[in-house]
Amino acid sequence: MTNFTDLGLSPKLLTAITAAGYDKPTPIQARAIPLIIEGRDLMGLAQTGTGKTAAFGLPLINRLMSQTEARKSKSVKALILAPTRELVNQIAANLSTYVSGSHLKVVTVVGGTSINTQIKRLAGGTDILVATPGRLIDLVDRRALFLNSATYLVLDEADQMLDLGFIHALRKIAPLLGTPRQTLLFSATMPKQMNELSAAYLTNPVRIQVAPPG
Repeated sequence: MTNFTDLGLSPKLLTAITAAGYDKPTPIQARAIPLIIEGRDLMGLAQTGTGKTAAFGLPLINRLMSQTEARKSKSVKALILAPTRELVNQIAANLSTYVSGSHLKVVTVVGGTSINTQIKRLAGGTDILVATPGRLIDLVDRRALFLNSATYLVLDEADQMLDLGFIHALRKIAPLLGTPRQTLLFSATMPKQMNELSAAYLTNPVRIQVAPPG
């Protein structure tokens, strides 16, 4: 497959990414997008800069675009966890480009910024939430957000999350999500703990590797 038109994406989404200057899918995108559209759990191993955000973001948005259910107060449909504020903002900027012209809403929550502003932003619910684990737990503990409507979970740069000790936060967050759930895990390296993470949170996942892991 060499074109985005071959990957099963909707015409509206293809229009948005063409306007953003996307031409040919990268190897991780070409392999991951059709599987995610099918609803498979997936473990993607690829280095930073290979287009991982589009690899999970485009099929996720493609699935959400077909849903007509209205947003509920303080709810989220898809949760994307990333280890740092910088990565959260980078992912959200890309996703905002992809949802251009659609009804979908993207919200970020990270530490180091006003939690009250984030509470107000989440009051009406969101379709996609991109978050750092610590701030997400703070919001859940304040009952500013409920995760039981979230049926998609993405762990991006999962190896960094393990390094930064977020495994404990993940153990607290994952049981709060809705079921059945599609879970996607992306990482640049494959430490031993990653297999344990995959076994705990992914169901019969497809493993894709486009560059040798560190």
